[in-house]
Amino acid sequence: MEFLTKFPVMERQALMEFRKSVDFAFRDFSRAYGDGIEAFFDPLLYFLVWLEKLLINSPWMIIIGIICGLTWLASKNWRLVVGTAIAFFLIGYFGMWKDTMATVAIITVCVIICMLVGIPVGVLMARSDRTERTILPILDMMQTIPSFVYLIPILMLLGIGKVPGLIAICIYAVPPIIRLTNLGIREVDKETIEASEAFGATKIQKLRTVQIPLALPTVFAGVNQTIMMALAMVVIASMIGVKGLGIPILQAISNQYLALGLMNGLAIVALAIIFDRVTQQYGQRIQKHRGQKK
Repeated sequence: MEFLTKFPVMERQALMEFRKSVDFAFRDFSRAYGDGIEAFFDPLLYFLVWLEKLLINSPWMIIIGIICGLTWLASKNWRLVVGTAIAFFLIGYFGMWKDTMATVAIITVCVIICMLVGIPVGVLMARSDRTERTILPILDMMQTIPSFVYLIPILMLLGIGKVPGLIAICIYAVPPIIRLTNLGIREVDKETIEASEAFGATKIQKLRTVQIPLALPTVFAGVNQTIMMALAMVVIASMIGVKGLGIPILQAISNQYLALGLMNGLAIVALAIIFDRVTQQYGQRIQKHRGQKK
């Protein structure tokens, strides 16, 4: 009856040996290949550092002007443009300009990487049910596993710095764009695809001229969610050496500085609202344009 009341557990010594074997195996792997992996990510580091310095050292009026110009091009909404200008001016006025530009730099690079990786993977999932069944559990794991858990192997491989933080943010933020690219392409009307086939379109032509253009509103919804999730990782990424608004928040937590934490937290909220509204407005414009074409 003891078998029914007491759960069978691996012996403590055997469990410790198992954990040690996993730790030592990964440690040996990181010692053997860590330098090579770090060298592989060097161009990414140079680009991130260059963009961060460009945003910080450029005149603030020019940066706000460029951001407002991009906001107008994406949304065609003057109220959003004015709100964006006021938000960035207040961020600078309260002494958070450099940290905000560092955050904008890493979020920009992260979103570019997520789009370059996520959209092709989403396309592959949409073209093959077997690929979808294989990748979906991986995406589920990436979205549910605590972020601190996958920080451990990244730190063991690359140490503390910008690149490990960037990789951690990308792992956390890339699933939405993969899922929604897959969904958007699968939702394209079959009659439209059949019509393109009737005109002799190849698979690549169908993808380039029919499926991706019609799926763009859904893809941009994925971009929107990726940006939001990347911003949510800013504070955690600052724990492993990523500069930005997360570092003052960590300082505020450790020293119980309410005003410091609140101000930098609100700056992250302002960035999130701006990026959210801009990407939403752009997605709606694409949807409206597609409706007019029909």
